[in-house]
Amino acid sequence: MRITELLDKRSISLDASPKTKKEAIDMSVELMAAAGKVNDMEAFKKLVYAREEECTTGVGEGVATPHGKGDCVDSPGLAAMVIKDGVDYESLDEEPVNILFLIAAPDTEDNVHLDVLSKLSMMLMDEDFRNNLINAKSVDEFLSIIDKADEERGSVDESLAENSLADDDAGGLKVVAVTSCPTGIAHTYMAAEGLEKAAKKAQIAIKIETRGSSGVKNELNADDIKAADCVVVTADAKVPLERFAGKKLIQRKVSDGINKADEIMEIVKSGKASVYEGDSSEESQAPASDKKGGVGHKIYTWLMSGVSHMLPFVIGGGILVALAFLIDTVAGYGATGSSDFGSITPLAALFKYIGGLAMGLMVPVLAGYIAYAIADRPGLAVGFVGGIIASSGNALLEDFSFAAGQLMDGSDLGGFNQFISNFAFEQPNGGTTVSGFLGGIVAGFLAGFLVLGLQKLFKNLPPALDGLKPTLIYPLLGIFLEGIIMCFIFNPLIGLVNEGLSSMLTALSDAGMLTVLGLILGAMMAIDMGGPINKAAYVFGVGMLTQASTYLDQGMSSSDPQVMACYISMAAIMVGGMVPPVGIALACWIFPKKFTKAERDSAVSNLVMGASFITEGAIPFAAADPLHVIPCTMAGAGVAGLLSALFECTLMAPHGGVFVFATVGNPLMYIVAWLAGSAVTCVLLGLFKKKVA
Repeated sequence: MRITELLDKRSISLDASPKTKKEAIDMSVELMAAAGKVNDMEAFKKLVYAREEECTTGVGEGVATPHGKGDCVDSPGLAAMVIKDGVDYESLDEEPVNILFLIAAPDTEDNVHLDVLSKLSMMLMDEDFRNNLINAKSVDEFLSIIDKADEERGSVDESLAENSLADDDAGGLKVVAVTSCPTGIAHTYMAAEGLEKAAKKAQIAIKIETRGSSGVKNELNADDIKAADCVVVTADAKVPLERFAGKKLIQRKVSDGINKADEIMEIVKSGKASVYEGDSSEESQAPASDKKGGVGHKIYTWLMSGVSHMLPFVIGGGILVALAFLIDTVAGYGATGSSDFGSITPLAALFKYIGGLAMGLMVPVLAGYIAYAIADRPGLAVGFVGGIIASSGNALLEDFSFAAGQLMDGSDLGGFNQFISNFAFEQPNGGTTVSGFLGGIVAGFLAGFLVLGLQKLFKNLPPALDGLKPTLIYPLLGIFLEGIIMCFIFNPLIGLVNEGLSSMLTALSDAGMLTVLGLILGAMMAIDMGGPINKAAYVFGVGMLTQASTYLDQGMSSSDPQVMACYISMAAIMVGGMVPPVGIALACWIFPKKFTKAERDSAVSNLVMGASFITEGAIPFAAADPLHVIPCTMAGAGVAGLLSALFECTLMAPHGGVFVFATVGNPLMYIVAWLAGSAVTCVLLGLFKKKVA
């Protein structure tokens, strides 16, 4: 396929004059629509804008290559604009754009056109080619220039394969390189072209592996890597690095391969690149802090790194705990309402022990991998410790004026020691502050940026001390600072929220407003999916079960109003927590256009998690679209909690989902409440959530 086969005369403008980047994109999309390549212009425009939010496609040298891939594209195509006066496109080199090629790709497995687009990307690195396009007098001349260069260029595979180290006996420096970007249409190959030119200029032999949308091209083999003096990786997508262990390695973002290739080759010639130690399980991704995406996109990427690593612990551990309650129920202990329920029989105790340990790792793993995404491996340990502090908790100082008195008592550090003891560890009433899921998020971001700060602070240490940074300096100072800030600032502050919520819930219960209480408890379970609000409601429910046990010890029966109120509260909490994952799973099936393929594929696992009372299954959906998802899950969970309380459904178990329905009072109406709440969430998502591209 030739490049000109993807161009239509109707999709070319040689005298465009947009004033802004937005105008430039809008005009190019209109050209693409005029050529009949897209069936939904607005949907395609959203795809292009979404790609720009990840990283600007103004690649430098006066060139921009915006692109979009989706079902709204009928057939692959190009739209071209010559902007002789230039336009500010927020390019990587901050220079105006004079040539814009918009790329439209259908969402199919047939990627023949991608090789053609890749070739165009490499051709645009040639200054003479660019100048000829800018100075073209007619559309026919414009097409002729492209066709001629296309014929002379040959295929991308042939171009890259010419740069082989296998038969190079010149004796000079040899380099292997890998280029990759998330979309893999333009930047991957432009970076390869940039590195190739810079290597030729520096008289360095180079072989380049590209990892684009059409797969791995010109893959490096063991002999290539063995012969290389240095490895260069310019990538914004994951690249397997274990094969480069023991070699000098330079890692940069993909745009540096386009705009800073000469600088990279100078580092190669200087021999100052660090040796990559690596291990067999490691993959690399360009540091998120180096990417030119929006702040919101970076935060989302870091957060989802933690969430994705956390979910296996939640799923595996949560289901094992639920099975423990089922085992005790089958053994006939479900009706006792004992505080040991779920660990009465030895088999149940084993399941609950293993599952509880796995669930206990949820927040530390979340925090650790958020920090890892921000600061790479040095952030991991610091984040884990912050997450453990968030999930373990420490005391909340009720009267902050107490601190000054303790610090000023005049004794030899006695006041200071007493201050730390009372503030961070011991509270007069024995209470503790657990910041939970929200605290874990805060701990992860705090750890990542603490380590980045330490890296900047110690960047000028003598090279001989470089080995001490990741093994001693970063973990020691990072963990200490993380612990101080979490214990003395974030755990107490988030704890104030928990204390206030618990007081409110107790007041509602004492006033006999159980239906309102059910509504509030159910909604609270769906606000932050395991965060402090969710945990406050759950801890209140467990407290109610403890209170019920006390009432029973005092001689009350399970049908007394006070005991019933306790069990009704726990029932509303669990049904509220079961609604979000199930409601979302139903919406994925009934309104598939509102969700991505990956989200639709997770529907079954969400159904299982919802049935097992694992609310956290809804977290990825809430994190991706909080403004639409959270209100819908809150409404559904609130309805479920309200109906459960209205029907006077009771629950004697603190966890378990459908596995403990045998312990539910009025189980039929409890199922009705659960399904009704799930249906409300499903319908609201269908009404208010926007269609995905």
